[in-house]
Amino acid sequence: MSIRAKMTLEGIFAQSWGGAKAIFRCTYDQKVAEDLSFQKATPTGMAEFQIDNPKAAEQLVIGKSYYFDISPVD
Repeated sequence: MSIRAKMTLEGIFAQSWGGAKAIFRCTYDQKVAEDLSFQKATPTGMAEFQIDNPKAAEQLVIGKSYYFDISPVD
């Protein structure tokens, strides 16, 4: 079983220890058909990640949507 959520990057914040904190939230556009499906399955949600890899953090764009796949580790 797996779950897919669609989340938008709300912000990236520099951390005193040198890394970054990225905050994602479920946000949907009523005009986008795909978003209507995601809104029904995952209407609200938030994810926060501490990132200590500059090259990874550089790839994130505030306001852009990302998929998050959740599946069990067997």
